[in-house]
Amino acid sequence: MSLELFAAYLLACVVFTLVPGPTVTLIVANSLTHGTRAGLANVAGTQAGLAVFVGVLVIGLASVIETMGVWFDWIRFLGAAYLIWIGIKMFRSTGRLDDPGQTPKPRGGFFLQGFLVMLSNPKVLIFFGAFIPQFVNPAGDYVWQVILLGLTAMLTAAVTDGAYAILTGRARVMFTQTRVRFVSKLSGVFLIGGGVWLALTRTR
Repeated sequence: MSLELFAAYLLACVVFTLVPGPTVTLIVANSLTHGTRAGLANVAGTQAGLAVFVGVLVIGLASVIETMGVWFDWIRFLGAAYLIWIGIKMFRSTGRLDDPGQTPKPRGGFFLQGFLVMLSNPKVLIFFGAFIPQFVNPAGDYVWQVILLGLTAMLTAAVTDGAYAILTGRARVMFTQTRVRFVSKLSGVFLIGGGVWLALTRTR
C-alpha cells in the first residue's frame, strides 16, 4: 500500500468518525450527565466492538455473513430494540447531573453499554467490508493490510470519540439542568430514530 493511498484512507476515516452517529450520541449524553469517565468508558466499549468487526474482516467477511444467514437480520432487530430502549431512557431523564435516581447508570456499566451499542449495528460490519477492501493492495498480504487499516480506523475513532467525551465532560459545568434535560431528550430522539432506521432498512 502506497503512502498516498494510506493518507487518503486516514482522511476518510477522520471524516466518517467525526459525523455523529448512535455511538457519538451515547458518548456525549453520558459524558454530560455522568462525567468524562463515563464517556471514556463508552469509548473503550465501542473500541472493543470495532475490534470484533476487524477480527471478522480478517477471518473473511463474506463467509461469516453467509454462515450467519438469517441470524444477521435478528441481530439487526435486537440491536435496533436496544438503541430504542436506551433512547427512551434518555428521553425520560430529568437531566439532573450525578443523581443516580434521575439519570441511572447502565446495569452492566458504561463499557458494556458502548460495546453493545457498537455491536447492535451490523451495518458497521457491512460498511467496513465495503470500505476497507478498496484500499487493500491485491498483490500484498491481505491479512496484515486489513489489520493495519482496521487498527487505523480504531485509533481514529478512539481519538475523535475520546475528544467528544473529554470536551463534553468539561463543558458540563456550563450546563443548567434545563439544558442537560434538553440534550438528554435530543439524544434520546436520535437514538430512537437510529433504532427505527436500523430496523426498517435491509442489509442484503
